[in-house]
Amino acid sequence: MKLPSFNHLACRFASGVLSVTLLRPEVNNAMNLAMVEELIQMLTVANDAQEVRAIVFSGAGNNFCAGGDIKDMAQAQKHYQAGQQDAYYHFNRLFGQLLTLTEQSPKVIIALVDGYALGGGFGLVCVCDYVIATQKAHFALPETTLGLPPAQIAPFVVKRLGLTATRELALFAGTLEGENAHAIGLVNTLVDDADQGKQVLEYKLKQLMRCAPEATAITKALLLNKEGLPQEALLDLAATQFSGQFTAARAEALEGTQAFMEKRPPRWAQSAQEVEQEPV
Repeated sequence: MKLPSFNHLACRFASGVLSVTLLRPEVNNAMNLAMVEELIQMLTVANDAQEVRAIVFSGAGNNFCAGGDIKDMAQAQKHYQAGQQDAYYHFNRLFGQLLTLTEQSPKVIIALVDGYALGGGFGLVCVCDYVIATQKAHFALPETTLGLPPAQIAPFVVKRLGLTATRELALFAGTLEGENAHAIGLVNTLVDDADQGKQVLEYKLKQLMRCAPEATAITKALLLNKEGLPQEALLDLAATQFSGQFTAARAEALEGTQAFMEKRPPRWAQSAQEVEQEPV
């Protein structure tokens, strides 16, 4: 897989997994406009790449992401004062586009969180399919203490945590430590440290590689129901997609059922390693 070069992201692709590290450790990986643009560019390429099965987000240094870069927002203020009145809007709305693109990605997206995941970092975690966090992980929505609403983040947090939990976090600039984040479902697996987190990540990726890529993408889209289809229409679509898995060009269902009967791995899992007991 060929990706463009980035200044604020470190990307590595191997065995179907695109690992993406937020690369601004000097500011705790806070997102400036350039990083958001690079993330959108990266996801646009990766979402269309058949060879990518999963995308894994992590942060360089000791933190995942400290949210939006306040200094970068100050630059937006200068543009605003110069008469470019959409500078704040552009910065904020672009981040919402990033969250939507991440949430609706056909790939399985995993976050490996250590240290701070604040504001925008919190929002990014909320749109991941699976979250591994250490005991030191610290989640918060501090925007209102800065005189700002968590504008693009709030709808995604509500979808992830529900309205009651989000109200407390957003209206009181609340915080969640690792254990509490795990208890309310923000975090799927809580680990002692980053090394154990990598072990769990390896285990989950082995599990994923047993699953057919197109069936996984279809399943994720059905779960999200981004078109907001009523139940009967969604079930009609699901039946059509179910049937299509037997008749499509690559016919994953034919290969999967035949492999089951022949007691062999299907073609997409032939290079997958045996899944052992989860290391937590």
